[in-house]
Amino acid sequence: MDSFLDFLWVILVSFAFIAYLMLLFSIITDLFRDHKSSGWAKAIWVVFLIILPFLTALVYLIVKGDDMTKRSIAAAQHMKESQDAYIRQVAGKSGPEQIADAKALLDSGTITEAEFQALKTKALG
Repeated sequence: MDSFLDFLWVILVSFAFIAYLMLLFSIITDLFRDHKSSGWAKAIWVVFLIILPFLTALVYLIVKGDDMTKRSIAAAQHMKESQDAYIRQVAGKSGPEQIADAKALLDSGTITEAEFQALKTKALG
């Protein structure tokens, strides 16, 4: 790199390439998240993403952009609901239930005696 402009050009091209890769992966993820499209339609989109990547990405965003957003929001909501349900399940256990779970882990060899005692103390305290 001979000058600052060369360096700036490399940074700009790198940014554009990374942005394109992110767009490509989000489109491919959305394609496989879409249950309404057939396998053939998905395959055609992927083939065109390989042959004419920029034009296909632009067309996909224009044609399926709204549905892409809805599927992304639905996936995020599902993930949050699953996480909240898990937290409620774990947090809702009483001390004796937590100790019983820790004892099962100790018996299976997953945790050590010291870890069991720490979990038992935490559940009782």
